Amino acid sequence: MPPCPAAPRPLADDPDAAAFALGHVRVCGVDEVGRGPLAGPVVAAAVVLPPDARLPGLGDSKRLTPATRARLVPEIRAAAVAVGLGLADPAEIDRINILQASLQAMARAVAALPCVPDYLLVDGVHPVPVDLPQQTLVRGDARSRCVAAASVVAKEHRDALMRAFAREFPGYGFEDHKGYPTAAHRAALRRLGPSPLHRTTFRGVRELCGGPAQPDLFPGEGAP
Repeated sequence: MPPCPAAPRPLADDPDAAAFALGHVRVCGVDEVGRGPLAGPVVAAAVVLPPDARLPGLGDSKRLTPATRARLVPEIRAAAVAVGLGLADPAEIDRINILQASLQAMARAVAALPCVPDYLLVDGVHPVPVDLPQQTLVRGDARSRCVAAASVVAKEHRDALMRAFAREFPGYGFEDHKGYPTAAHRAALRRLGPSPLHRTTFRGVRELCGGPAQPDLFPGEGAP
């Protein structure tokens, strides 16, 4: 995989506007959700928004109510030039670690777009492993409209998946905690043992199945 090209220059306080000012036309926000849960996939979204997109209430998906996120998803899809989704399942997370799985999910989301973006704004500090110009943004989902849109789309898609998994694997409460390490989830794990949806290398699961340990790649973010 070739190295990702560096951005021409650091972006300003409005990364979207700065990217358009550099002459880019298809500016794409990329974000993922689901790094911290003990179960389920990590899901990424890539969203290309036009410069005149108006999405009242859009922000970091973690700070929005479920009702606001549900309202925003069809509005984002209607306003977007393109939307792509990608994921990495628990087996891949255990095999290559959560950081690499998150990056692969983001690369798949970009590849799933019906058009090729010419600039990526990526949440976090790690570039997406694709051969496109890009800028990483710490707290990008709070700073960039297109990254915030990607955050909302990815969050809603993953939550829907976890609600479906709750029917396939009853008793764990996936419909409520979405796989995150809540007290109720930990109690269900002790009672039922890990399901095929659980990440066997994550602390809280590996002790129950003897799996190898994942490194603490995201301290302070609910990482294993």
